[in-house]
Amino acid sequence: MNKNNQILDSKGSNHSPEDIDDIGDDHIGTSAQTPLRDDAFELSDDEKIEKISHHFTEIMQTLGLDLEDESLKGTPYRVAKMYVREIFQGLDPNNRPDAKKFDNNYSYDDLVVVKNINVTSFCEHHFLPFLGKAHVAYKSSGRVIGLSKINRLVDYYSRRPQVQERLTLQIADELEASLNTTDVAVFIESKHLCVSTRGIKDRESSTVTTEYRGAFKKQKTQQRFIDYIRAETEM
Repeated sequence: MNKNNQILDSKGSNHSPEDIDDIGDDHIGTSAQTPLRDDAFELSDDEKIEKISHHFTEIMQTLGLDLEDESLKGTPYRVAKMYVREIFQGLDPNNRPDAKKFDNNYSYDDLVVVKNINVTSFCEHHFLPFLGKAHVAYKSSGRVIGLSKINRLVDYYSRRPQVQERLTLQIADELEASLNTTDVAVFIESKHLCVSTRGIKDRESSTVTTEYRGAFKKQKTQQRFIDYIRAETEM
């Protein structure tokens, strides 16, 4: 912190602590694309794990924790490995699932809806999880996508520091590009731990974001999609 009670970000810009808190508490995103530096993938995964482990050791020591304790000594490495290989693996384009398409030879031209897809992502403002469900739909333009690939695409874009609005748009963009159709819909509802465990500490509220394109902008089609989401069926 500098003498004017300003905090310098990585680009040397000044922000007051109040501004930084407001951006985080209001969950303000800055772009539809995940902010990444040009050199984001110059380090190997092992090199990233080593650096993160070093810095997380500093964090734990600053908090006063005894890293000689058997329970804690491996934590920096475990956290670093978790960040790189698990919860933030969606940052690496090499992990992007291959969304294979197939010809719609059976001429199915109604809605394809995949609902109740688990969403596990991390708020980019506090690095705390937000957990929920995604519901995705499209109308075929002559091509269809393997159903499991939709789940994998949702998981891929979730596995990075995110804001829910961006996640919703990224899934819609991917489906539109993969299927060559604007007739796509994405509906996400989730609970944010940065809301429930800090700040306002509201454990009951949830956040809903939607993106309706093409045919789904029409009230009748949009309502059918919502009705499918609400429908309870026994499996």
